[in-house]
Amino acid sequence: MERSWPYYLSIILVACFVSCGSPSEKSGQATHVSRFHYQGTAENMNALAYALEQDPTNAHAWREFSIPYLKRGMPGAWKKAMDSAVKYEPKSLTPIRGYNYLWFYRDYKKAIADFNASDTLTPHLDYPQGHSVDYWRGIAYLGLQDYPNSIAFWDKHIAKETADSGEDWVEIEAWLFRGIAHFESGKLTAAQADFEKALTYGKKSADAHYYLAQIHAAQARPKLARNELNLAKQDFKAGYFNFKDSYTETLRQIYWEDLETLEKEYLQSPSK
Repeated sequence: MERSWPYYLSIILVACFVSCGSPSEKSGQATHVSRFHYQGTAENMNALAYALEQDPTNAHAWREFSIPYLKRGMPGAWKKAMDSAVKYEPKSLTPIRGYNYLWFYRDYKKAIADFNASDTLTPHLDYPQGHSVDYWRGIAYLGLQDYPNSIAFWDKHIAKETADSGEDWVEIEAWLFRGIAHFESGKLTAAQADFEKALTYGKKSADAHYYLAQIHAAQARPKLARNELNLAKQDFKAGYFNFKDSYTETLRQIYWEDLETLEKEYLQSPSK
């Protein structure tokens, strides 16, 4: 493939910043230089390409090289680069790949396989992207509608976080997702307890109120259901709803239309 002059210019600029040293040292320096440029720009990608030319075993360069492809919906290029990253640094990057499978591709089985592999690769519990692999497995199994396994991992995660730091340190999302697993499996009492726990520690949550409204409606408590729906709307307008980021939608994310649908389907009667 013919390469344009901007490519060569950016490579020259990278080389100017990279001091003499072994190929491994040059690779590490080029990876560092890449971070001064916006992710996915020509300068960023060329610096990483140079890093990998110097040391094809630089796992972190491979991982950073994969990210723009991940975020731009190019699975073939992402997988090739990310698999190389995992090959050269399996301990820390296997669960990261699982996280990518979970959120960007909703490939729950591959995500679980990577989270499970991390259990054997390290003697400790991994926390990729700020949460334990048990937390992520709870979400992945919920995505598969495997409620017993989802609840089991939420139980394990919540118990450990509570023992380590106290119940008030457990993520609000953990209560929400375990509550959803209970709700979808028909365990309304357990679901209600989890959603109320989310509100105890989070104070505001459109999601928790939304599900509590459905629970009260299902148990013929229309006044309580309408009150919860009103609170859900209030919190949603204020921005208190479960949201992940601009690249991916969280699992079971609710929208304003869901609140309107709930009102029309269950609470539209004036007597209620």
